[in-house]
Amino acid sequence: MIVSASYRTDIPAFHGRWFLERLRTGWVRVGNPYGGAPYEVSLRAGEVTGIVLWTRQLRPLMPHLGEVSERAPFMVQFTVTGYPRALEPGVVETEAALAQLRELRRTWGPHVAVWRYDPILVSSLTTPDWHRANVARLAAALEGSTDEVVLSWADLYRKSVRNLALAAREHGFTWHDPEVEEKRALLGDLADIARAHRMRATLCTEPELARSGLQAARCIDAERLSAIAGRPIIARERGNRPGCLCAESRDIGAYDTCTQGCAYCYAVSSREKARAKLKVE
Repeated sequence: MIVSASYRTDIPAFHGRWFLERLRTGWVRVGNPYGGAPYEVSLRAGEVTGIVLWTRQLRPLMPHLGEVSERAPFMVQFTVTGYPRALEPGVVETEAALAQLRELRRTWGPHVAVWRYDPILVSSLTTPDWHRANVARLAAALEGSTDEVVLSWADLYRKSVRNLALAAREHGFTWHDPEVEEKRALLGDLADIARAHRMRATLCTEPELARSGLQAARCIDAERLSAIAGRPIIARERGNRPGCLCAESRDIGAYDTCTQGCAYCYAVSSREKARAKLKVE
């Protein structure tokens, strides 16, 4: 089984010590985010076939990646957007994140890191032209360090809309959800920029926005894990929603446990709630 750690929270940034303890113990109990009973996920050698780390800040876990790799081959879905602080008040500085991605490439090889430019949010602070210039800058800095950038538009769930509205009032910006054709046009331009810097652009679970030259993403990627491991890792395709091509996995994270405070986040009701929960834990 491939273990996802985690699209519900930033385990490397905030829960690295816990993650290593659970690896050593060989199992983890996961709260069911949809109501039902908690369930256990095995982390035993031979039962974990791959590990996908999702993060914006890998530095706390970086010295321990050797131990992670002893349990199973791993890959990193690393988000770097470089947005203004009004939208991302608590994320690591962009240059530090870029340096971590380059270090991953040097230490762990060409396949381990995937750059996520996700989510794309259009606002008075981040216009389409701003995104074009921003992706060009980031892609130039990451050329040779990753072969893929995953693109995805912001999913404006109820909690995302509420948190964006609060941030907009506090910082004085506006935002909107563009029409489909505007989204497609921007995605095409960003894909062209990525190709110019020797990386392919993929689109995460938005088939209605697909266009020529933009492949569907496999964020839980058994083929990439196989390349990292140097042997086949077999996993059936089992996406989380229509159009998702991810391999079957078990996620071990929990919502409301990341304190980076991104205004558009779907996984945290409020930064204060996340801070309080982490303090209790």
